[in-house]
Amino acid sequence: MDSEKIVNWNAWMLAIRPRTLPAAAAGVMMGGALAWHDGFLRLDALLVCLFAALLLQIGSNLANDVFDYERGTDTPERLGPIRVTQAGLLTPLQVKVGMAVVFGLAAMLGLYLAYLGGLPIILLGIAAIISAIAYTGGPFPLGYYGLGDIFVFIFFGLASVAGTYYVQAGFVSPAAWWMTISPGMIITAILVVNNLRDLENDRKAGKHTLAVIFGEHATKIQFMVCLALAYLIIPIASWIGIVPWTSLLTWVSLPIAYHAARA
Repeated sequence: MDSEKIVNWNAWMLAIRPRTLPAAAAGVMMGGALAWHDGFLRLDALLVCLFAALLLQIGSNLANDVFDYERGTDTPERLGPIRVTQAGLLTPLQVKVGMAVVFGLAAMLGLYLAYLGGLPIILLGIAAIISAIAYTGGPFPLGYYGLGDIFVFIFFGLASVAGTYYVQAGFVSPAAWWMTISPGMIITAILVVNNLRDLENDRKAGKHTLAVIFGEHATKIQFMVCLALAYLIIPIASWIGIVPWTSLLTWVSLPIAYHAARA
């Protein structure tokens, strides 16, 4: 791709990485669906949760773009989507300003959620922003010390589903806690695939993801385990009566997961 022909707007779209946004929405929609089933749906709270989650994902993408570049991890040889800072499409300062604006907008939405949910939501929002930056930035970047997988599961699973349910219902039901596992594991599996793709580049850059620490074979096993847990948790929850049997409709995506596991 000829970087000189890409207009500034397109550069920002590349930096935002819209294809990652469904991952941010998954847990929120799960929490919203559970709240609706239990009679606690608040559309205003659900929409604010959704937009806040999307902004946090965008801010995290911008942070990863600039901080990976500054640490020397993103080089012209890396595989995967183009990184705008490394490609020279945006300056590090531009990306950092954009990141600050996006996180600021997320914090503003968080004020309304804090009004609904109180101190737990305030603490969750602060932790989400700090962790999104600390994933690749700061003195102890989580993603560089094998903690990225845990971070992703916590915030894309536990925090996303349970937090969305909490601001609508005022508590977290057993079903909501149980169903944090499915989206958390799916998004963790996506991270595992990305880490497998970047294994050699990360090893050279000193980025110690779990893929670098344990190697290719173990990483492939981790991917399959994540997918298995994501899908098996649903019929188990249905069988013990935590969620309705209609939740098994999620298995329509199983052929896609099977194809991914075989790839």
